[in-house]
Amino acid sequence: MGAITGADFIRRLNQLDTEIWLDGKKVEGEISEHPAFKGILQTKASLYDMQHDPEIKEEMTFHSAELGEAVGISFLQPKTKEDLIKRRKASEHWARRTGGLLGRSPDYLNTALMSFASSSPLLKGRTNCFPENIQSLYEKAMKEDLSFTHSFVSPQVNRSDSYLESSEEEPIVARIVDRNEEGIIIKGARLLATQGGLTDEVLVISTPKFLLDENEAFAFSIPSDTKGLKFICRESFVGGDSLFNHPLSSRYEEMDTILVFDNVLVPWNRVFYYDNAIVAADFSFQSSFHNFTTHQVVTRQIVKSEFILGLAELLVQTINVSEYQHIQDKLSEIIIGLETMKALLEKSENDAAIDEWGVMRPDIVPLKVANNIFPKIYPRFTEIIQLIGASGMVSLPTEDAFSSPIRADLDQYLQAATKNAEGRVKIFRLAWDLTMSSFGTRQTQYERYFFGDPVRLSGRLYKAYPLDDFVKEVSDFLDLERGE
Repeated sequence: MGAITGADFIRRLNQLDTEIWLDGKKVEGEISEHPAFKGILQTKASLYDMQHDPEIKEEMTFHSAELGEAVGISFLQPKTKEDLIKRRKASEHWARRTGGLLGRSPDYLNTALMSFASSSPLLKGRTNCFPENIQSLYEKAMKEDLSFTHSFVSPQVNRSDSYLESSEEEPIVARIVDRNEEGIIIKGARLLATQGGLTDEVLVISTPKFLLDENEAFAFSIPSDTKGLKFICRESFVGGDSLFNHPLSSRYEEMDTILVFDNVLVPWNRVFYYDNAIVAADFSFQSSFHNFTTHQVVTRQIVKSEFILGLAELLVQTINVSEYQHIQDKLSEIIIGLETMKALLEKSENDAAIDEWGVMRPDIVPLKVANNIFPKIYPRFTEIIQLIGASGMVSLPTEDAFSSPIRADLDQYLQAATKNAEGRVKIFRLAWDLTMSSFGTRQTQYERYFFGDPVRLSGRLYKAYPLDDFVKEVSDFLDLERGE
């Protein structure tokens, strides 16, 4: 099969019997027609269709000799720097279709699975590890162009350093409660599966907080409609199906879910590792996962920054405020952030190196720097949009108002320096949906915590950054050894 179309994607999801709960009600009927999910699924379908667009097909797919057909480039294990650039360009195409607002476009978890497969030798010969299962899932995902959601996070019960869950009979955090000849049995909950229930598979990777708690050390992937697995949705942020009123949430609301495992059987051929906390930690930090997924994420965040810059300048032109120095200063902030992110991404590619298994990894250091920068600058970008729009952000009529008897009033009093009233309202409603609606504020929180606690990210950067040469240079300058 190889690269699928949007119709293939929708048809496959509708055939699943996934248990999804929204607002206390079990979702029934075709998932693609549900108002909370229709927009995002149509958007994802359009991404899959791009793989077959004659103008960009060569940039979206590659020929797999093993499968004998075209496969999505997000599955490509790069062997050269040119391969890395191919991967980035394919991600750019998908990100530009959505303004970078789709945090879980298919290439993110395709990239994760590719990285796991490329690093699977880390598991060879280790207790309770099955690297062949990672490889077989990777090959299946390529062949069928499977879609994935994932969970790496435990519920926020008690975040103190000393907390250790004591209940094993009714666990809160998902854990292994039994093992038998068929597989492992999982009970408990996991967070935070974005697009949970809206994909073929769910990938669960668990790095335990305490290395002694082996029951929480596992990794696997199972179909979304596996018996005993349910997805509990938060409130939907779809404001409505009008592209005028809700230009973003109507198309890009991804939904976030809690995963509940009610004695779920994970077959042995789907288990990557279990009951091995050391392996769980090693695989998290020694695999190429962070290199490749961060490369994809930064690519998307750059496109998102470009989208925000374009919107900011459109607002400036619409109400003719470009001559004010404080406006120029604000737009320059976005430009500086954008160009910084682009430089870091390019440096990660320029400094890429072959790892011990022959895979070209982008350099992690500039990517970690980007990880620390974007959670700080994105909230500022949204604030800049709000400040430029000012009171114009809160006095916005709806699409129906322009088809009503008050149309003449709107045309007269809501016109702008360079746009008629309808065009001006469209632009400002986009700005509102991006920065002030429930959809927009979720986007801000999402980017703040995409890779975890920003303070911890800073700590990891500090601990991992090579400082010895700089210390030696200063020590030599001061001739400290002779002074001692």
